[in-house]
Amino acid sequence: MKRGSTLFLKIAVVIIGTPILALCIFLLPQIANEAIEAAERGSELAYMVFGILSIMYLSTIPFYVALYQAFRLLSYIDKNLAFSGLSVRALKNIKNCAITISCLYVVALPFVYIIAEWDDAPGLVLIGMVISGASMVIAIFAAVLQRLLEEAINIKSENDLTV
Repeated sequence: MKRGSTLFLKIAVVIIGTPILALCIFLLPQIANEAIEAAERGSELAYMVFGILSIMYLSTIPFYVALYQAFRLLSYIDKNLAFSGLSVRALKNIKNCAITISCLYVVALPFVYIIAEWDDAPGLVLIGMVISGASMVIAIFAAVLQRLLEEAINIKSENDLTV
């Protein structure tokens, strides 16, 4: 495989991580400040916002771990190590990170539901479900790729032994 393809994908991985970093640095602290002001005024809804913000910040850890693993996987492809245990391990880590993100957002759904009921915005629950569902799709895709890669490695090792 040409290095240009993997270079493009590596740049895409970096570009995917940049908006989430900007969100965590700029937007989420503003929301937290508004929630603090609302809590000082006696709004109990602010605590729901704190719960969602906590889960959002917590979910960035597995998100960036998965991005790093994707970057490593692309590096393995560059080094002709695509059919190795390292690639299988990277896919397994991506799968686990996606499952973790999905579970975190499932935990956040009750908080989102309470805020959506109060604000009369049912689309908020849909957004939470889409994030959780997308993470689960990524986890399933990574699991399928992991299994295929393991089988390809087994076939390759059998062919190496036959020759």
